[in-house]
Amino acid sequence: MKKFKRILSLDGGGIRGIIPGRILCVLEKKLQERTKNPEARISDFFDMIAGTSTGGILACICMIPDEKNKNKSKFSAEEILNIYLKDGSEIFHTPFFQKIKNLGGIFDEKYPAKNLEKILKNYMGDVKLSQLLKPSLITSYDMTRRKPIFFRQQKAKKDKSKDFRIRDIARATAAAPTYFELAHIRSISGEMYSLIDGGLVANNPALCAYAEAREIFSIKEKKKITASDMVIFSIGTGENKKPYLYDNVKDWGMVDWIKPILDILFSAGPETVDFQLKQIFEANNKISQYFRIKSALPDSINPEMDDTTDENIKALDDFGKTLAYDNDDELERLLDMLLMEDNEEETETKESLEV
Repeated sequence: MKKFKRILSLDGGGIRGIIPGRILCVLEKKLQERTKNPEARISDFFDMIAGTSTGGILACICMIPDEKNKNKSKFSAEEILNIYLKDGSEIFHTPFFQKIKNLGGIFDEKYPAKNLEKILKNYMGDVKLSQLLKPSLITSYDMTRRKPIFFRQQKAKKDKSKDFRIRDIARATAAAPTYFELAHIRSISGEMYSLIDGGLVANNPALCAYAEAREIFSIKEKKKITASDMVIFSIGTGENKKPYLYDNVKDWGMVDWIKPILDILFSAGPETVDFQLKQIFEANNKISQYFRIKSALPDSINPEMDDTTDENIKALDDFGKTLAYDNDDELERLLDMLLMEDNEEETETKESLEV
């Protein structure tokens, strides 16, 4: 079977990052069982990883190299998930006096960024974008230059002005307006950037990853790469399907619309990208190579991106397990495609050595 370029894409959604985090744990366990390698990691089986906001944090940690083995991921999927299960309540913690000062984010950001920055540093240290294990695409938005920013390992390796510390990238992609102060970060070459949450650019970064993959892999392979040559695995963070009823909405003013607009922006974007990618893969008669796990959130889960109560964190984790179970057939089919390429590469290597 022909070799595929394998792309992993992770949506934004704050603490709801527990959902894709748990699904990645299930996938990694399956990969370990299939390969009989307990040290197998998610990053071993993808050629590019993309992420936005909370998905950007997950993507970055997935690709951090181990100090003892620069070709291996430092963290297992379970260890990565702990950034939410164990540290989530610290990330979304507001000191008492800040609650009085900001009135729930009306007059100032809702949460101080220092806790998030401390946790990101604990996980990521001083690792640079150029040192990530795989090509990447992490989204953010530049408030000064007024344009989207895409953090790409493949560009950073060639140009120091496009290289950053990973913890700064994670801080930038997760700088959700009203929740955290915008990120003011410096590239390795010394250029300053003022950045906000990547969800405002692409809360589902899979289409951006597809476009980037076509470019970089076409150059690398010296031939045109299309959807026919790719497998994309995209994971959502749960969809808030609570309706906005006409009688409630019809007389809303500016203040009333602020929160619903953000909610709609963050939820409609991923659905649009899903539609576009389905159309692309169907047009190539390769819809079986596009995988998307998503679902409406159950009533037991608060859809707010900052609800880190013990009850909500457990409900999110349980929901991630349920989604993985419900999509077990799709995950098994995905595994066949991920591992088929590895087996083919191994065969080709053996044949070349024999020659």
